[in-house]
Amino acid sequence: MKSPGCSTYCLMDRPLDEALGLLAAETRLVEVLSDSLHSLFFHQEVCDSFDLAYTVHAPTTDINLAAPNETMRRASVEAIADLSRICDGIGACRLVIHPGFCMEPHLWQASEQALLRSLHDLAALQDKVSVVLAVENMGSWTCCHFRDTSLLPVLDDLGLGFTLDVGHAALTGMLETFLAEAHPVHLHLHDNDGKNDLHAACGSGCIDFSAVMAAIPRSATTVVEVHDPGAVRPSLDFLQGKSGE
Repeated sequence: MKSPGCSTYCLMDRPLDEALGLLAAETRLVEVLSDSLHSLFFHQEVCDSFDLAYTVHAPTTDINLAAPNETMRRASVEAIADLSRICDGIGACRLVIHPGFCMEPHLWQASEQALLRSLHDLAALQDKVSVVLAVENMGSWTCCHFRDTSLLPVLDDLGLGFTLDVGHAALTGMLETFLAEAHPVHLHLHDNDGKNDLHAACGSGCIDFSAVMAAIPRSATTVVEVHDPGAVRPSLDFLQGKSGE
């Protein structure tokens, strides 16, 4: 397994240059959560100031690839297309994408169909960019798509990547199944109590990271995605110990 990096998720209250400076002291791989103060639509040039390798996480609040409203869905796809070109500009190797959500149960089927259209659009986009587009499994919120392994064959057929969020999979009771069936190109590593999406330090909760580390493909990239910046170093140290077992 490649050495884990870290997401800027733990430093979203700091400007991007400050966040990257702090994380550069801990790791050589940083995932930029392109939201708020870290939006690469406005701050792409900041990445050029650091000798880092990058992955990027697409915005989580303004994009919904499963929107039944076709105008909103297309706008979401276009935002991903714009961000993918930014990723190529900073040399990012992975672009993590949420699969979307549906807040109205009576529109769930229409939302599923919208997501499938978006995935086909992303597959066409994948042929035009260098960054690997990697769709992430979601956690305990029932409004979210992709909470079990049923979407994996679709991603495989379309040539899209998969981001395994270990914490999310643990919350839905699907971690063991994902580890057995999936071939993720990227992983988000964080811990929880099995009930809440805590994004806690790795090794502080209920997740069996020995099984996780043993199942990670050699080519996959991994990032720690914790809520508290104080959990970064303990997580990296814990994972380093597990990788040496």
